[in-house]
Amino acid sequence: MRVDMHTYCETFIPEDDVLTRARARGVEVGATNVSSGVGSFLHFLAHLISAQSVVEVGTGSGVGSLWLLRGMIESGTLTSIDSEAEHARISKIAFAEADIAPQRFRLITNPVMDVMSKLTDRAYDLVVLRNEPEDLSFAVDEAHRILRTGGVLAIDNFFGGGKVPDPAQRDPRTIALREAGKSIKSASSTWISSLIGVGDGLLVATKR
Repeated sequence: MRVDMHTYCETFIPEDDVLTRARARGVEVGATNVSSGVGSFLHFLAHLISAQSVVEVGTGSGVGSLWLLRGMIESGTLTSIDSEAEHARISKIAFAEADIAPQRFRLITNPVMDVMSKLTDRAYDLVVLRNEPEDLSFAVDEAHRILRTGGVLAIDNFFGGGKVPDPAQRDPRTIALREAGKSIKSASSTWISSLIGVGDGLLVATKR
């Protein structure tokens, strides 16, 4: 019998009780979170690049935030943006359970585009887009502006529920994801990119 490789990848690094409770709170309020496979990869990535300053778009209930914070250097700061104040509230519960010091995170509930446009040029090591903002191309451009050379952009849920690889799917969200992928892939002088099959697809790109 053939083993389900995707499930094996997703469960390779199990989540602890703090992450499990954070995920359960997200289910209660309808917040979306990274999958376990995506979370463990972001943890690995943050550690790999010794991330100190990270931007996350889409706080959810703090599951992805915790994975990132655990991979970042101890003095690192996470800026997480979400349109729902309730998400920020329950994420703070998760951070407290994980003994994350308050100075290590900023939770912002203002509109994504307003916040990203005010962030400092070349000041961040990693930008994670989970809940795609209204203008994905804008967010990608802003990510490039605020990332340092060698910094990484990660777009979660890139497969769009399996629609992006299917050219017959033409809804606005699918088109936006597909065009963002094409733009990043073709900009070889600007990005070095790869697509990873964890979760619902994770597009990663390093700023040249």
